[in-house]
Amino acid sequence: MAIALADILDQRQVALQLRSRRRPSAIREIVSLFEKTGSVARPAGFLAQVLAREEAGSALAENGVALPHARTELVDQITLAIGRSHAGIPWNDQGERARLIFLLAVPQRLVNNYLVLIGTLARVTRDQQQRDALFAVATPAEFIAILREAGSF
Repeated sequence: MAIALADILDQRQVALQLRSRRRPSAIREIVSLFEKTGSVARPAGFLAQVLAREEAGSALAENGVALPHARTELVDQITLAIGRSHAGIPWNDQGERARLIFLLAVPQRLVNNYLVLIGTLARVTRDQQQRDALFAVATPAEFIAILREAGSF
């Protein structure tokens, strides 16, 4: 059975005011959300995997949205943590900035579900009105509510 975006949203794994100003530290800050909830075994190992994956090729999508991930055996289910930066974080060599960062931990056996989720996130964040709404909210619960509603069709 396919997984839905709503299935992996957890407001404890949403940081609406990232303090980091560089890609590696932003990823580290978002991975720390996994550490707090215990959803990733060995967060330091996962961090190393994500950073290595990013060095191989940046996961910056369009419109200031980054979708870093790692396929890993450190999770049993797909897990998502989200960071938001109003100023944006330089994400690639061209200086493009990521303002919304959706970090996914993906078990190898669920790669097809991962592709469905990436498609949903891309569709939701491609819409300017949705992105504006995600920047306007003040709480993780409101942020999650927008994603649930937008990702449900």
